[in-house]
Amino acid sequence: MLVAIDAGNTEIKIGCFEPDGKLGDIWRVATDARRTPDEYAALLRQFFASAKSDVSTVDGVAVASVVPALDATIETTCRRLFGVAPRFLWPHRQNLIAMRTAYPQESCADLVAAAIGGRQRYGAPLIVVSYGTATVFVAVSAAGEYLGVAIAPGITVSIDALVGRTAKLPQVALETPERAIGRTTVDALQAGIVYGFAGQTEAIVARMRAELGQTARVVATGGLAESFAKHVACVDAIDPALSLAGLQLFYESSRQ
Repeated sequence: MLVAIDAGNTEIKIGCFEPDGKLGDIWRVATDARRTPDEYAALLRQFFASAKSDVSTVDGVAVASVVPALDATIETTCRRLFGVAPRFLWPHRQNLIAMRTAYPQESCADLVAAAIGGRQRYGAPLIVVSYGTATVFVAVSAAGEYLGVAIAPGITVSIDALVGRTAKLPQVALETPERAIGRTTVDALQAGIVYGFAGQTEAIVARMRAELGQTARVVATGGLAESFAKHVACVDAIDPALSLAGLQLFYESSRQ
């Protein structure tokens, strides 16, 4: 069994791939650099036990991390719990997708993994929109190259900042209001958030498509993809497990 770990700023996503390559259980845990390897191992043991799965069946681990402070903890956890050394995806060292950014070493491993998974599943050209701590737009050329990204503040981060700086605005759910002109405070917030971020996605996608010179497919991924991307007209597919799929491909290529 392969365990794929996508360690992000807000949460760590863990996926288990069966020997036939099928993605099975997916678990999420809050990112916390203060946790020890023993604490992460205990959480993973609980996850495996709840899924009636045996940690001894794990023979490989692939990791995409954007939290350097966690890297050593993840490695120690995997060695102790699974008895294997994890393989980290480093954007400037992997050979699955050509990097056309100015400084590939600055690229985020989870986005590169999502681009690898997205290209394999949906072809190229492609625009991957990752809705997470930040909203990131990844452009993949018709030749399948990682061209670069656009980074915008994340939806939750923006909502928290707005509510935190105003005395009378409540937290709201990501639900589509009936109209753009809100007649209650909740309606007004939902209109601004949902239609505002949907418009942001559509505007940036339109610009990227123009620069790519083709109508690239658009795939949404990330922690908020399932709850938000359905509000965006230009999104062709929603695939929250895209980075895990890319990690599976990376792991298989690293074994050859």
